[in-house]
Amino acid sequence: MQPHVVIIGGGFGGLSAARALACSPVRITLIDRSNHHLFQPLLYQVATAGLSPANIAAPIRAILRYQDNVEVLMAEVTGILKHERKIQMRDRQKKDLSLSYDYLIVATGSWYSYFGHNEWAEFAPGLKSIVDATKIRKRILLAFESAEMETDLQKRKSLLTFVLIGAGPTGVEMAGSIAELAHQALKFDFTHIDPRDTKIILIEAGPRILANFNAKLADRAAKKLRELGVEMIHNARVSHVDAEGVVVGDQRIASNTMIWCAGVVASPAGKWFEAVVDRSGRVKVDEWLNLPGFDEVFVIGDTANCIQNNSKDGEPLPGVAPVAMQEGRYVASLIMKKVQGEKSLIPFQYQEKGSLATVGRSFAIVELKKFRLVGWVAWVAWLLVHIYYLIGFRNRMLVLIEWAWAYFTFQRGARLITMESQE
Repeated sequence: MQPHVVIIGGGFGGLSAARALACSPVRITLIDRSNHHLFQPLLYQVATAGLSPANIAAPIRAILRYQDNVEVLMAEVTGILKHERKIQMRDRQKKDLSLSYDYLIVATGSWYSYFGHNEWAEFAPGLKSIVDATKIRKRILLAFESAEMETDLQKRKSLLTFVLIGAGPTGVEMAGSIAELAHQALKFDFTHIDPRDTKIILIEAGPRILANFNAKLADRAAKKLRELGVEMIHNARVSHVDAEGVVVGDQRIASNTMIWCAGVVASPAGKWFEAVVDRSGRVKVDEWLNLPGFDEVFVIGDTANCIQNNSKDGEPLPGVAPVAMQEGRYVASLIMKKVQGEKSLIPFQYQEKGSLATVGRSFAIVELKKFRLVGWVAWVAWLLVHIYYLIGFRNRMLVLIEWAWAYFTFQRGARLITMESQE
């Protein structure tokens, strides 16, 4: 019987591994809680009404439909028995099941960390799923609708104040996108308010935004945000979040719409394995991305703490899509070699693909080692890279059309507010 490879997670890492094993003499089972692969780098555009959810997601079964050696299970993994080589999971009917494996790839991603204040999630949701994005879109659009009917000036000001906590790429891109939504797409849509009065506040605990980028590039991005009307607060930690706003230092900011874009915490994989983890819950892996002591178990993507041999500062690889994709393809090649009986295995080495971030319309920053781009040319590069990595020709064309429409008309095509029946 062919070796059985179980992949947990249908994100960038898990899907890359499954596709790389297409021609291998193995059986593959891919398990995911959702039925779709999500292109997370563009999730903020769903949250700000620039794209529809279906534009950046695709059913996993459809992606792998021509791959004969793979099956897809929609279930939630609840535990891993590493010594017995078994997966414990629960299906949609709450039935507990188990599954044996010969090789295991864990690519279960991460979630936002509220640094011990999980109660803040109710008031400042994070952005990791389509459900998150549509909820945030609803909050943003309802804020304008409520402000239109609010006669109390202070309450109206609070409704038109948007607070983003965390100034990494997600926070920066979200801030720029909300600014353009308010200043361009909505500016003629209301009678009693001017959406251009919207106040957008970006809060960062560190000394500057986009800490992982070159300082000069980050400064250019900050200058562009200021031009868009975004206010930035640096070296400040949020100490409290509730339904009426946030507390930063000794300052209270009244806001009805807050979005969490700060730190992340890994999935519970470390607890399943009873493994050594870092402070973010990422499993510490060896140079072959193995769980130490278990050569048949691989941990990749946001779930793994992988430190390269040539790392000068000892920092693990970042939790970004290119890292997960390269790791997925690498462990697939490693499994193929093991199945074929090869003993000489080369450790994983990440090939830096660079970093990109966009700040509103026609402006982006691109960094690839010593090569840097700023402005419109960088924005075009950002567009091309994201179109290239989207799954499926249909999604690429739809996103390209939506972006072209938005660029020439300043409009957003997904400004729908969906309400629950009880509301």
